[in-house]
Amino acid sequence: MKKIYILAVFAAFYLASCSKKGMEPMAEVENKVSEVSDALAWRSKAPGAGPARKIQIGDYNAFDLANGLKVIVVENHKIPRVSYQLSLNHDALVEGDQAGYTSIAGQLMKAGTKTKSKSEIDQAIDFIGASLNTSANGMFGSSLTKHQDKLLDVMTDVLYNASFPEDEFEKIKKQTFSGLASNKTDPSAMSQNVSLILRNGKGHPYGEVQTEETVNAIELAKCKEYYEQYFVANNAYLIIVGDITPEQAKMTAEKHFGAWKSGNVMNKKYDTPVAPDETKVSFVNKDGAVQSVINVTYPVDLTTGDDDQIAASLMNSILGGGIFSGRLMQNLREDKAYTYGARSSLRADKLIGSFSAGASVRNEVTDSSVHEFMYELNRLVNEDVAVDDLQLAKNSSAGQFARSLESPQTIARFARNTFKYNLPKDYYNTYLEKLEAVSVADIRAAAQKYIKPNNAHIVVVGSKDDVAEKLIPYDADGVIDYYDAFGNVIKEEAAMPEGITAETVISDYIEAIGGEKKLMSVKSMHQVMSMEVMGQEASMDISQEAPNKFALKVGMQGMIMQEQIFDGTKLKAGGMGQSKVMTEGAEVEKMKEDAVMFPELYYKAKGYKMELKGIESVDGEKCYKMSVESPGGSKSTEFYSVSTSLVVRKVSSQDGPQGPVTVTNDYKDYKAVDGIMIPHTMSVSGVMPVPLVSSMKSIEINKPIPAGTFTVE
Repeated sequence: MKKIYILAVFAAFYLASCSKKGMEPMAEVENKVSEVSDALAWRSKAPGAGPARKIQIGDYNAFDLANGLKVIVVENHKIPRVSYQLSLNHDALVEGDQAGYTSIAGQLMKAGTKTKSKSEIDQAIDFIGASLNTSANGMFGSSLTKHQDKLLDVMTDVLYNASFPEDEFEKIKKQTFSGLASNKTDPSAMSQNVSLILRNGKGHPYGEVQTEETVNAIELAKCKEYYEQYFVANNAYLIIVGDITPEQAKMTAEKHFGAWKSGNVMNKKYDTPVAPDETKVSFVNKDGAVQSVINVTYPVDLTTGDDDQIAASLMNSILGGGIFSGRLMQNLREDKAYTYGARSSLRADKLIGSFSAGASVRNEVTDSSVHEFMYELNRLVNEDVAVDDLQLAKNSSAGQFARSLESPQTIARFARNTFKYNLPKDYYNTYLEKLEAVSVADIRAAAQKYIKPNNAHIVVVGSKDDVAEKLIPYDADGVIDYYDAFGNVIKEEAAMPEGITAETVISDYIEAIGGEKKLMSVKSMHQVMSMEVMGQEASMDISQEAPNKFALKVGMQGMIMQEQIFDGTKLKAGGMGQSKVMTEGAEVEKMKEDAVMFPELYYKAKGYKMELKGIESVDGEKCYKMSVESPGGSKSTEFYSVSTSLVVRKVSSQDGPQGPVTVTNDYKDYKAVDGIMIPHTMSVSGVMPVPLVSSMKSIEINKPIPAGTFTVE
């Protein structure tokens, strides 16, 4: 009963010449052999690096308007398009108990003005084939040159007259909640949340994490306040790129942005994050995970334009910063086969930079992978890199730099950085010369300054029961800290009450949902559920009949997208005219187990292996955590409420379209149906980008199932 065969839903969305010469005198032959040998010897050696090329990056023009707006113009007449980007210049803010409000404010700006609704804004932009986007950091618009005035009319209307409609505010909050729901079970999101908090601290702008609580607390007035205080002329750059002359750009800027008001913008000061005194292991549990996400991270004092930034960037490239020959990739992927990819990043930032190195690895090699990460960090600090490795990194960086110059937007970004970070005017023109000048000694010095294997946060997201204890040797004090998906410290687990066993938990659950006698009397069940899938309404029609007959139909827009029919021995699965019948194999054997209406009734009799793991919290509710293995070898982790004895969550590893996935089923809103407690709201996470929430529309118990429902042909 408790397993909704949700993976069936997703199958619908995944429906790919030589001529001879006369004999020559021996002396001439020997001379030619010598020439060939010399040529081959020359070709066997890689050419040495030539002198760094001097480059002349495309020019830009810059000027200030009377209101303090800094305008940067990059002229490019290759195509008749022009773009306008407003980029705010203030430092990031601490948003506190309303974390996320600046992001919502940025989205709301385009949601309506005093004279136009959101749909009217969208229609005006679409009509001229333009684009317009707004965010907490500014806005961007692009159009054909001949339509730029129409674009700017809409763009400045949004800039000056944003109305912040409440209905759009609530809609954006709802969308944000959906994203946060997926963060609870997405290991990469979980790792990012915890890493941000540990690396920067909750009192720093870069250490804040959105949660359902903070988003729920966001007030519309707070969003308006941000817009009014920070969207002011003297807090922004206007970057104009494309088919326009500097003279035209100045007139256009004056016409459309000259009336933009200035304001008093204060940048607040924050305590600078520092690396931990000693290396700490922090663990985020994801029950049923078959892989661990590893992130070795800490803050670094590195700003754009620092004297050693280029050396530090090359050092990171050698370690794992994007090139396939990086040491982490060669070690963990090519040599050990622990992962598909292992990389590192070293980021410069005005407030505080950061270092991270990570990979997703199999459970059984998690501790070994951490060992290899720390080995490579120590090796980089303690040994000089090879000259060839350094040259390869230089070549890669030079190539990336050259390719970036193909975009006029790059020149605009360089110009903005020159002003924002007070860089020398020739900083980017001399980049290749500075790059080529970096020595092996410079790399060693950068490593000793920025690579800190003894002062790092090792953040691991994975299966606690399978992985955590093996990581104790990598924690300086031998004590692992545990966090939830949003970086909150998990307090010590409650002690198990005396007399509680796996068998008593299952017995209490059976009693809580109606009792063994009542459940055994159920011979059939029919459920109709609805859910939203990729913005469309989907229905699930589920029929079951004792002992283990099962039928599922997933419908959308009047069509059967997917179906499963099991008559107790044969399984038919597919959809959209693409079905197959199976009489044996792993899928059939698993269906024999899953099709039972109340499988917990038979855990003991059929030899299920059960182990009580302790007490853990699930969304604030204390639950008994239990591992369950069926006779067929299927494993799951199940959570039963301490207070109600009802099942709250089941986690299992299942085969998805791109390999094994960890699927989390949550059960809520229990209601009595003919004396049996049935969950009426169920959500499935781990397969789609956002959780799929299904709601019970109708349920019938012990009513006749139409003939042919379970017929497999």
